[in-house]
Amino acid sequence: MAEAGGGEGEGEGCCLSAMVESGEEGGGVESHRYYLARRTLLEMLADRRYDVSPIPGGAAQTLAEFRAWWLDKPDLDRLSFSAALLSNPSQKVRVIFCGTDPVKVSTIREIYKGLKNESSTRLILVVQSKMTFKSREAIKDIFSSKVEIFQITDLLVNITKHFLIPKHEVLTQEEKNELLKKYSVEDKQLPRMLETDAIARYYGLEKGTVMKVTYDGELTGSHVTYRCIM
Repeated sequence: MAEAGGGEGEGEGCCLSAMVESGEEGGGVESHRYYLARRTLLEMLADRRYDVSPIPGGAAQTLAEFRAWWLDKPDLDRLSFSAALLSNPSQKVRVIFCGTDPVKVSTIREIYKGLKNESSTRLILVVQSKMTFKSREAIKDIFSSKVEIFQITDLLVNITKHFLIPKHEVLTQEEKNELLKKYSVEDKQLPRMLETDAIARYYGLEKGTVMKVTYDGELTGSHVTYRCIM
């Protein structure tokens, strides 16, 4: 996932490509890309406090193990999975991998049709191609639940594990209230983090959520700051 506000340039594309095996032995680029993206998603949902333990393989699955499972029956539907929130099992997220074709309105309708009988309260779409403007608008019109869209290239790396990224912790509502009371401020007076920021997207944060950011490096020194999602 790229840093907030940043575009995907040629240099970044090359760096991401270098992370994925280019050889054909053992499954090649496609299976490695799916493996990395799926692993990041599992780590992401675990950090969001979803129960990912029942999901086959899990984040600890090795590339070789994934390929043995995936190449046995390479079907995108096998990559999809659901997970329930630990604190409230009725709150479920569904993860769906889309193919390499452009995601059109018909694609969105087909996905919605397949989920009509499911009780998911949040949907994550992993796309590999462009989404038309109409398809994005269709998501808003068709789905009443929250829908997040990630390009598969945004998931090749877990951004929170990068050594340059400070530690981020999501405050509970109670912790947020205590913070605002302690410093006699309103949340809008705190430093801001855009809802489109890579870290905010990783944690699936809504506007008004406050994050505690802990810096501990040679360049930044050791200090704590708070940022409110806007």
